Order: sequence, then C-alpha cells, then structure tokens
Amino acid sequence: MPMVMGSSAITSSLVWFNAFVLFLLSTHCTATEISYHDHCSIVPESPITAPEFASLPFPPFQNGYYDGGDTILNPNPSNYSVDNDQFLSFETQHVFRTDHESVFNVEGSLTLHFRNRNYWEDAGSFYSPRRSPKSSTSFSLKGFWSEYTGELCMVGTSSSYSREGKLLHLTAVLQLSGVKNSTITSLIRGTLRSLSSADDPNYFEPISVLMFPQTNYQYTKDSNEFKNECSGDTNVAKNSSLSLHLGRSICSVLEYPINTFQLEYASDCNSSKTCNPFGDDVGFLPQLMSLNTIQCSLNGQSLRFLMEFPNSVNIGFYHPFNPNTTFVGEGTWDWKKNRLCVVACRFLNRNSSLSNSQVGDCSIRMNLRFPAIWSIRNSTSISGQIWSNKSVNDIGYFKRIAYRSTDNNMLGVPGLKYEYTEIDKVRMSCSVKKHVKKSGENYPDGYSTEMRFDTSVRDSRGAVAWGYWSPISVGDQIFQWSSGSFMPLSSSMPESSSLEANTSNSKPLTISYKISLSPLYAERRTALFNVSSSGYNRRVEIFAEGIYDAETGSLCMVGCRYLGLNNQTLKNDLMDCEIRVNLQFPSLNAKKDGVYITGSISSARKKSDPLHFETVSVSSAAFYSGIERKSIWRMDMEILMVLISNTLACIFVVFQLLYVKRHPGVLPFISLLMLVVLTLGHMMLLLLNFEALFIRSQNRQAVLLGSGGWLEVHEVIVRIVTMVAFVLQFRLLQLSWSSRITDHNIQKASWIAEKKAWYVSLPLYLAGALISVFANLGRKNKVDEIAMQSSRLVDIQFSLWGDLRSYAGLILDGFLFPQILLNIFQNSMEKVLSPLFYIGYTLIRLVPHAYDLYRAHNYVPNFDGSYIYADHKADFYSTAWDVSIPLGCILFAAILYFQQRFGGRCFLPRRFRELEVYEKVPAVDGEE
Repeated sequence: MPMVMGSSAITSSLVWFNAFVLFLLSTHCTATEISYHDHCSIVPESPITAPEFASLPFPPFQNGYYDGGDTILNPNPSNYSVDNDQFLSFETQHVFRTDHESVFNVEGSLTLHFRNRNYWEDAGSFYSPRRSPKSSTSFSLKGFWSEYTGELCMVGTSSSYSREGKLLHLTAVLQLSGVKNSTITSLIRGTLRSLSSADDPNYFEPISVLMFPQTNYQYTKDSNEFKNECSGDTNVAKNSSLSLHLGRSICSVLEYPINTFQLEYASDCNSSKTCNPFGDDVGFLPQLMSLNTIQCSLNGQSLRFLMEFPNSVNIGFYHPFNPNTTFVGEGTWDWKKNRLCVVACRFLNRNSSLSNSQVGDCSIRMNLRFPAIWSIRNSTSISGQIWSNKSVNDIGYFKRIAYRSTDNNMLGVPGLKYEYTEIDKVRMSCSVKKHVKKSGENYPDGYSTEMRFDTSVRDSRGAVAWGYWSPISVGDQIFQWSSGSFMPLSSSMPESSSLEANTSNSKPLTISYKISLSPLYAERRTALFNVSSSGYNRRVEIFAEGIYDAETGSLCMVGCRYLGLNNQTLKNDLMDCEIRVNLQFPSLNAKKDGVYITGSISSARKKSDPLHFETVSVSSAAFYSGIERKSIWRMDMEILMVLISNTLACIFVVFQLLYVKRHPGVLPFISLLMLVVLTLGHMMLLLLNFEALFIRSQNRQAVLLGSGGWLEVHEVIVRIVTMVAFVLQFRLLQLSWSSRITDHNIQKASWIAEKKAWYVSLPLYLAGALISVFANLGRKNKVDEIAMQSSRLVDIQFSLWGDLRSYAGLILDGFLFPQILLNIFQNSMEKVLSPLFYIGYTLIRLVPHAYDLYRAHNYVPNFDGSYIYADHKADFYSTAWDVSIPLGCILFAAILYFQQRFGGRCFLPRRFRELEVYEKVPAVDGEE
C-alpha cells in the first residue's frame, strides 16, 4: 500500500508538472503565432529600429475600469452582484522605436481585477467581516502605439477557468484610443475582444475599457477667472481656514487614495431635482461623497480626482465604479484664500458601454478648505461646498451642498484652535455630584497620554460596542495622536505634562474629546447607533467638551453626535447635542480594585423623544506608564523565580534518585500514578512554553517588546531546565516500573495495591474534570463581560482547554494523593520517599499561591500574558484557592510523614489497621 500511495503521489506530481509546462509552452507559442497584421489595422506594424525608448504612452502603472468579462472572471453566476468592483491595471514593460516616426512598439500586461462586495456587513460581527471572492486575469500583450493619433493596438494571451473548471487559453486584441496628451475631458477608451470564434470554449464577450490619461496632463482650468468663481461662499469668514506652509502641498495633505465626506443639504431642499447633483435619474439622494485621487501635479499643488457618490454607507471600502454617479474633477490650491478650487465635469452617454463614454458639461464647482477653529458643533478637518454655476432653469442645475469629512482626523496642518462653547452647560450639569479625593491619591495629568484610551460600551443587555476616546484639546493646547503619544500642534507645551506630577494644586482643565464607537453586533445595537449613517457598520461619532478635575480624576462633558440623513429635518438638526458624558479615572496608585476607567453616556432628552437612547456604561483598562514600568520589574523578578523553581525541581528529583540508589528496595512501593502525574506535569509545562512560542497573542508580543527581549532568553532557559526535570522524573518512573516487574516476591501484592489506588484516584480526577467542564459552560455567557473589561483586547477567555489546564495544575498540587492511597492499601511503613523530595516538591507547589496573594495585594491586576510565575493558565488562582491549596499541600505532606513513620493506616481507626497487611520480603542490598 505505501508503494501504491507513493507511486500515485509521484504520478500526480508529474501530471501537474507536465500540465504546467504545456501551459507555458502553449502560452508562448500562441503569443508568438498571433498575427498582429491580421487583427490590428488602426496602427501600422513597423519594424523595430532602435533600443528601448524612454518615453511611455502610459505611466509604468495605469489604472482604470472595465465592464464585462463575467465568464472569465466570475464563472460562478451566484456570486454576481451589482456591487461587484471591476477595475484594471495596465503595466507598460517595454517601448521601442520603429522605422515610422510616430509609431512605437509596446509590450505590457493588462490585468482585469474582479472583486465582490467586500464590506463589513451590517448584520455581522465587528470582528469578523464577510470576505467575498476576488479574482484576476492578466493578458500579456504586444503591439504598436501611434503618438500622432493616440491609438494603441495590441494582441496577446491569457488563461482562465470555465464554469466547469476547465483551463481556458484566451487570445485577445486590445484597441485603445485617446492615449496622448490630455485635459479634464480626455478619456482612454477601448475594447478587449476575443480572437476565438463565438462557439469556441475560449471565447468571451467584448470587454469595455476606460482609463484616465496621465501623461502630459494639462490643467486647463487653472486661471484667475475660475478662482473668482470659487469665491462665492459667503458663509466663510476671513482667516477661518488654515493655510499650508510653502513646503507642504495639497497632495501630501490629501494623501489617502479615497477621502470620504458626509453631504449636508440645505433646509429648504425639498425637491430631488434641484437638490440632487444627478437629478431624478439615479433614484436616490446621495449621503456620502468620496474623492478618489487620480494624479497629482509635479509641484503638488494641483490634482485630479473622481468625485463619486455611491448609494451606500460603506464607502470606506471598495465600491464599484459608476459613471452615472461620478464627476471628473481637477483642482488647484489657492494660496491667497487658503482653499482648493475645483472644477468638475459630468460623464455623458452614461447608459452606454464604457468604451463610448465621454466627459463634458464642466459646470460643477467645488471648494475645499481646512477649518481653523473647531468647536463641539464643528469638529471637521475638511469642509467645503459643491454647486452648479448654471441658472436655476437650466438642465443639470442643483443647489449648494455642504460637505464635511467623516473621519475628522487632524491632518497636521498647524494653526488649529478649539473654541469651547458649552462649558457653562457643563458646570450646571456637573455641580451636583463631585468625587471626593482620598488622601494620598494622585490622578493622571490632563496632558498625559493616558487620557487617550480604548473602551467598551454596555447597555442593560450586555456588550454592544467598542471604540476609542481621543482628546482634541486640553485647555488651549491642540493635540494629535501620533506614534503612541500626544503631539502638540502648537509650539508651546505646559510644564506640568508629566504623568508623575503632583496634581493636588492643579485647577480643573477644559478638555474636548472625539469619541468613536462601533457596534459589535447589529442585532444588539442600541438606539445610540440608530441615527448614524456614516462609515462602516453604523459607526457613531460623539464630539464632547467639558471639565477634567485632576485632583479627583473626574471628567464631566456635554456631547454632540451627528445625525444620519434620514433624521435631518432642518439644517440645524444635523447634530444631537443633548448628550451627557461622565468618566472617573482611577488613581495612579490604585491596586486593590485594578486600574479601570468607568463612566456613562446618557441622553438628556425625554424618553418619548425619537432621539432618546438608553444610558450606556463605559469601561476601559487604564494602562498607566508608571504601573507598566512596575509590571516590567515584577516580570523580571518572576523570571528568576521560575528559573529557581525549575532548578530546585531538578535537584529534588536528583535527591530521590540518589535515595533509591541507596535503598533500591523501596522502588516497588513508590506510586506509579504519582510519578506519572509528576512526569506529565513537566510535559505540560513544556507544551505551554511551546504554545507561547508558536501561538503568541498580540498582548504577549507587547510584553516581550516592553521587556527588552529578556523574556525571549528566559523562555529558552526555562525550556532547557524543564526538559532536564522531565528526563529525571521519567528516569525515576522507569526505575520504579522495572522494580515492579523484576521483584517477583512482592510483584502481585504491589500491583493489587497499585490498582486499588488507581481505582480510587481516576474516578475522582474524572469527576473533577467534569465539574470544570460544567463550570466552564456556566460561565460561557459571561465571557463578553469579562473580556471587555480591558481596552486592549485582553486575552481573557474562559475556554474549556484553559479550565482543563488549570485543573491539571490542581492535580499536580495534590501529587502526594496517589502515594497516600498506595500506603493505605499496602499498610506500608517503608520510607519510600526522601523527605527532601516530597517536602521540597510541596514547597514548589505551595510558594506560587503564596506569591499570588502577595501579587494581588501589591500590584495592579494585569493581563494573564504578563504572569510568568504563578501563571493563571497553569493552576487555579484566587484568594480562596491560594489559601485552600497550600493548606491541602501541607496536609498531604504531614499525612505522608506520619505514614512513613507509623504505617500507612496510622490515622485510621484501630479496626481498619488490622486488615490484610502485605509483608515486604527484604531484598539483598547490592552495597552490602
């Protein structure tokens, strides 16, 4: 059978290898046999006369879109969706001169990408997006390009699979027009056609191709007349927009490929015809807009982009190109007015194929600026307006539409200020309750990095959301979160920025926050998220401002959340500002109850109000830098304790080996089950170490980085010492087993007693395991509550495997139990175990629990990944366990001591002591 399987595997490998070679040969042969002259007449074929040319008809990589190709890119019709994303990339590989002055030989590849809608599904989990299939097909092409006419014709091959799974050899001709110098209305259009007959399996329907030329682009709308048209916004005050430094370009600020914006329509917008930039044709009123950058100018002050208005709130991810809801725009930064002035054009012939598309009607105008003053009602990093310069009665006219960025991240443009407008309301709402400071307590400074944290949100039903809180300003200081710390945007920084600073004399600080929350599960989404229409998975953003008291660690704020388009009735209804936010930061020296930020988000509206939502609680683990440094010191100490513990285990086993060498007659009286438990215990430690090596969580990686790599060295040393202890323990087990087999005088009696010990021990062990399983099932519903206590996805999981590992540690704590049972059944008075062995091992199992009690009262409770000694994954640890387990260990050691001195049944009533006794036949000692 092995020979047959091996032969089959070799045959299969040869088949695949031959198929691969045939595919390469067929592709090469087909590519060389396709006649350019027979299929391309728009550009004449010309001989190559010069080496590779430096000028390219495309940039090295040119992106675009296509329509069609379902049979070769999406062979499964069930995967088809109107939201399929179909885009292409053209890579120019070589360009050669020919004997024709304006004709060039071109080699390149055209790759057609197909992707099903790939969003975070609203009905799915926050952590588990539904991924849809993605595929691509690449054509290797050769042909000629006419610089004079801008036409390109190429022939080439590719491969794909049919719906039946058969390999297809595709031959095609690509014809493009418009590959030349371009303006805003220029397009590269064309068709990819199959060279196979319609009844050939390799045939595919024609594919329409659309690209935007990027070579020698001319910004035709860059003129003073156009800039004057951009100044029609009368609502923007002078000096209310941030300016760019001379060394900073608009392209570097708008560096993201896709920037997302929320649209805000005027209050009198009651007609889709005059409000919708596309009229009644598209059938929906757009809520969002994205700017998809096409190209930046060499000086970085002008750029081209697509203005897309998809019918989806999931714009942050890939979405299909739709010319019916897309504008083509170009813009230039106006240094005098601190704004980007944009002119945009519509796609014409929108209902035809992409190869027939045209761009015209450049009557759309847009401006973009960076607001210089933020407030609770206006905390957007980018804002602007879109409008038409046509008359009201003209076709294509629409009213002004305001827009704002949805991410609201600070872009690093200096000069930003924050204006507090709701502080009086905060003082009124927070004057009733005030946290009383206890003596000796210090709280985080308002300027410290600890003011930025992740959080979990819960309502009365349980965990509903996950998010983060990021300060915008503290006092007059604007902050930006960068590389794990706060970076002030202005040059000055308050001196009292140290976390360790004594804040007893500090005054309350005004502070503003950006709170971003995303629901975990759609079916458990609270009313807090029902008004949101921005971003993926119905994310809600709350901008809040209030007062932070550094003497008591209390933070009280008033918040505003943006409303979705469906909740807007008037322009003033864009925000719900009846939100109250309260937080309590823990003390810097908090120990007993852990370091947790707690608080609530509530609505000040009446329950009958449609915008009212249930009060939700906020919880987050505060990772103070001082406490983290103390934890690193604790971990270094635990490293030494683990090494000492494992080394002592080796020494105690060596003492027992020397003891049985001097007294070989005691070997048959040692419990095999006890030795098996100890041996498996060392094996379990090895497995846990290797699990930490290969399946290491992100938290564990953070611990390793924070300790300077010393933990990596520790893991290697611990594995070596544990391996030595395992080998020594296994040797002791082997000696005891051999003595049972070779000593015929007591073989039968010892095996009977051993079996009785197994019959009693194993059911007890099994019963304990079942109790652990049922306890795990009972706590399963509480996993979310415990895991969400930490803001860094703490690896606290009540898994069945984790409980069984802890139970195995409990069995190790009671390692003397099988020996005690064996002594009872044998009624032996033999001193089978060296006192150094069983007392030493008892101390090894006892000390971790005593240390855990000390750690719980002197260190902040931390995540399990940082516990090296007294690891909670390897035993049961709590106040109750840490007291009861050591008492049990001491009790077992005391019983064994009296058994070895007065007999195995010395602690039983007298009538049980006179039962059958197994006499030991003295063995001749080898040394005598």
